[in-house]
Amino acid sequence: MNTPYDLNADVGRMVYVKPISVDALPQDVRAQAGELEQLFAVHDAEGQQLALVADRKLAFALAVQNDYAPQPLH
Repeated sequence: MNTPYDLNADVGRMVYVKPISVDALPQDVRAQAGELEQLFAVHDAEGQQLALVADRKLAFALAVQNDYAPQPLH
């Protein structure tokens, strides 16, 4: 997959985007997800969740907008 993101970015500014099943989330978050079956989490290098969004493209855009270099995580 070709992405416009810098894959050689400073590791300290790298974040990871991974799909999360809504079923695996706490009940209050599931209620907010509505009909969605999957959300996308943005995590820093230490594993701390920075964001949880409905769309993969939005997760990458959010990271770039905040000067992070997003990397997909499967």
